[in-house]
Order: sequence, then structure tokens, then C-alpha cells
Amino acid sequence: MRKLTHAEIKATRKTAGNINDEERNPVYVLCDNIRSIYNVGSIFRTSDAALIKKLFLTGYTPYPPRKEIDKVALGATLTVPWEYYKNPSDIIFKLKSEGVKIGVLEITDSKNLIWNFNKSDLPVCLILGNEISGVSKELIDLADLSYEIPMYGMKQSLNVSVSYGIAIFEIIRKIVSI
Repeated sequence: MRKLTHAEIKATRKTAGNINDEERNPVYVLCDNIRSIYNVGSIFRTSDAALIKKLFLTGYTPYPPRKEIDKVALGATLTVPWEYYKNPSDIIFKLKSEGVKIGVLEITDSKNLIWNFNKSDLPVCLILGNEISGVSKELIDLADLSYEIPMYGMKQSLNVSVSYGIAIFEIIRKIVSI
């Protein structure tokens, strides 16, 4: 085994010129009231890697153009379709009318682990909430589904961009294996 060179890796990847021709995964992501501009950049980069359908930034979540987002996103703000909405319920109602299920990544009384995601959950919009308070009650009330990442130590949560990385790639793993 040997590590591939940057040139070898780059030769196998999609380009900004052909990424828009690709069929995207049937997953939308909504970030509501994310505080950290760096978490937003990380979410953009992970969204590019997962080839999601669209990213929605809502509330006081920072949005491009911002040099701090670009520093972490490494160009993903140009390859991930995204929109900003002040009020998250505006896009949630629109997505629901199009047959998209709404899922929250949050600790709820349903105890539905992300590992239980399945084909019948698609298409889905995954909602990520604030780093401190999580997904708001208002958005949980609009959700059809909830997903939780099991925690085995003392801490009850992970950084929002880390949680998103775990969740989105579990979802993509299930899509690819369908």
C-alpha cells in the first residue's frame, strides 16, 4: 500500500466544471442558527463530499461570501447549491409540499439512532441546530423523523459539524448500498 499523490487524487475527482452534471443524492440539509462561521465552512465541505442536493442556511447562520467560511470550505461554497432563508419554516413547508420528509439530528424521546436510517426516509431534509441549544422546539414540531448519534461517554453531544459528518455519511452509505 502507498499513499496517493495529490495529482493522482485530483485526477480521479470531479471538477467544478462537471460537478453540476452529476446526479445529487436526495438529501437536503438545513442549518438553523449555527453560531460558528467555521462550522458552516466545515458543513459546506462535508456537503460537497456527500454530493447533497442543496444546503439551506437559516436564522442567524453565517452565509457566503465570507472569507472565514471560504477558508474552511476550500471552494465548496462554489460547488454546493445553497440558499439563505431568514425563517426556516418557509423552506420546510415548501419541501414538505414537494414530498420531502423532514428529519432532525437531535436527541429526542424517539431514540431513533442514525444507523436506522432507511430507503423509505428518502428524500429527506436533515436539520442541524444551534451548537448550544440544538434544534428548536418549533422545528422539531415540524419534523417527520428524528435521528440520534449514540453517545457512550460522559458527554451528551458532539460538535455540530462532526455530528453532521457522521450522520450524512451513514445516510450516503445506505443510499449507495440500496
